[in-house]
Amino acid sequence: MTDTLMKEKPIFPLLASMALPMVFSMLVNALYNIVDSFFVAQISEDAMTALSLVYPMQNLINAIAIGFGVGINAQIALHLGAGARHRADTAATHGMCFSLLHGIVITIVSIAITPKFLAAFTTDEVIIRMGTTYASIAFSFSVVVMAALAFEKFFQAIGRMKLTMIALMAGSICNIVLDPLLIFGWGPFPQMGIAGAALATGIGQILTLSLYLLFYNKYPTPVKLRRSCMRPNKKMDLQLYAIGIPAILNLALPSVLISFLNGILAAFSQSYVVVLGIYYKLQTFLYLPGSGIVQGMRPLIGYNYGAGESERVRKIYRLTMWLCGGIMAFGTVLCLAFADKLMGLFTTNPETIAIGQYALRVISCGFLISTVSVVTSGALEGLGKGVASLVISLFRYCLAIMPLAWILCRLMGPTGVWHAFWTTEVIAAAISMVVYRKSVQLK
Repeated sequence: MTDTLMKEKPIFPLLASMALPMVFSMLVNALYNIVDSFFVAQISEDAMTALSLVYPMQNLINAIAIGFGVGINAQIALHLGAGARHRADTAATHGMCFSLLHGIVITIVSIAITPKFLAAFTTDEVIIRMGTTYASIAFSFSVVVMAALAFEKFFQAIGRMKLTMIALMAGSICNIVLDPLLIFGWGPFPQMGIAGAALATGIGQILTLSLYLLFYNKYPTPVKLRRSCMRPNKKMDLQLYAIGIPAILNLALPSVLISFLNGILAAFSQSYVVVLGIYYKLQTFLYLPGSGIVQGMRPLIGYNYGAGESERVRKIYRLTMWLCGGIMAFGTVLCLAFADKLMGLFTTNPETIAIGQYALRVISCGFLISTVSVVTSGALEGLGKGVASLVISLFRYCLAIMPLAWILCRLMGPTGVWHAFWTTEVIAAAISMVVYRKSVQLK
């Protein structure tokens, strides 16, 4: 992606060329999430409950990888926009080194704490055992996850979206194919149950990382990982974490929220916990494609901001809002019309289906308005305004929805939790607009 294209190509085709590969790969990744849960649900509802309880920890690990990757992405794009190639190399090199270090620490810590974490939400020994089995295998690939996502943000920052699309799709498709083979023991493969789902995920992640390494060594790039750039650079490291930590918290907050809501809902019935887990799997079909558009926006908005192109920054922001809004509108219609069928993909329990279809219809009322906070938060990250982005996420995942869920649950029973979702999105959208106007001063 040349400087001329980044600064002069018309906004719509430019954003489309950056975002469409990511949207496509995110859709495949969303399909993997759904298929993974579908096959686990065929084992038993206990297995699906175990997967739902492990999900917050899994999401936290991904949040650390993606969030710090956002810091890498933003620093590379901003320095390239300003013409500082050596600083872009330094950001990429230091970012990769820290990502590998994060992976080592997370592997050790996450596997050690999983049994106690699960025991905080259930006393069922079968669920704890299944969840621990899944987590111990899945989390052992944390270094691979960190390295792969660092490379993903590296390639996105330099405009190589098609390469990231190929790598992400290959890993997801590999996972989808391996899931039934390893879970049920089809053909020459051993029957591993829930452990097979975890191993399939890990093998898919290894394939993704292998392709990134192949692409990096095969194709010339304007930014390089250099041994000479590994010298200590306190200022660069602080810049990476100044953007990365708020981005990590942005992405980690849903894990905190899910654990909080699981605690509330578990007091009523296990079915409500299962429904919440299914909802978070289903909503990836909307929010991951939306995330694909936002990922395409980040390097563009960061590059043009670094180059002083204020009008292009405004146009990129507005166009991203419209595109994500279209996806969310489609999702709203889908959930309202087919809520029972969507829930039926994961369970045959009539009580769970009844609870789930009501939950989907209520929560989906907030999809469209959530576009404002999702796009604004992503734009602020791309512009290097990590703290401002974090403020939005704090309201969306903690300061608004948690007290609302607690209060409405006592007024309306467990269904009050579902109403807290759409109410929070309205509040978060209003706060997002205020934060953006105060944080971004464009000429």
